[in-house]
Amino acid sequence: MLKHRGFPGRLPGSDFQFTIRRPNPKGVTPLTRRERYADRRPPDRRADAAFMAALWEHFGDQPFERGNLDAGRLSWLFGREVVPAEDPFDPADYESLLKINEAAARAAFPEVFDGI
Repeated sequence: MLKHRGFPGRLPGSDFQFTIRRPNPKGVTPLTRRERYADRRPPDRRADAAFMAALWEHFGDQPFERGNLDAGRLSWLFGREVVPAEDPFDPADYESLLKINEAAARAAFPEVFDGI
């Protein structure tokens, strides 16, 4: 499992996790598309925006390996702002490649891209 050095481990001042320390001994948690409803709590929305900002700052528009990025946090963006970068895509593989769908990310999180 690739560890993304320099990537924030969590949202500062919260328990919203962005990375994991070690591989899951019971198997890789697969990425699934989670629906973001309009009534989500503001802290959840801030965590999504902060995670998207960290992804954009760290990887930009280049494909990246899933590695130690938290499956739960990625799943909130998966299928919309973060999409598979390879075909076939294995959602339960730490080495699977992902990329940011810049158009969808800019539409969903305009505050992340202000000034860019």
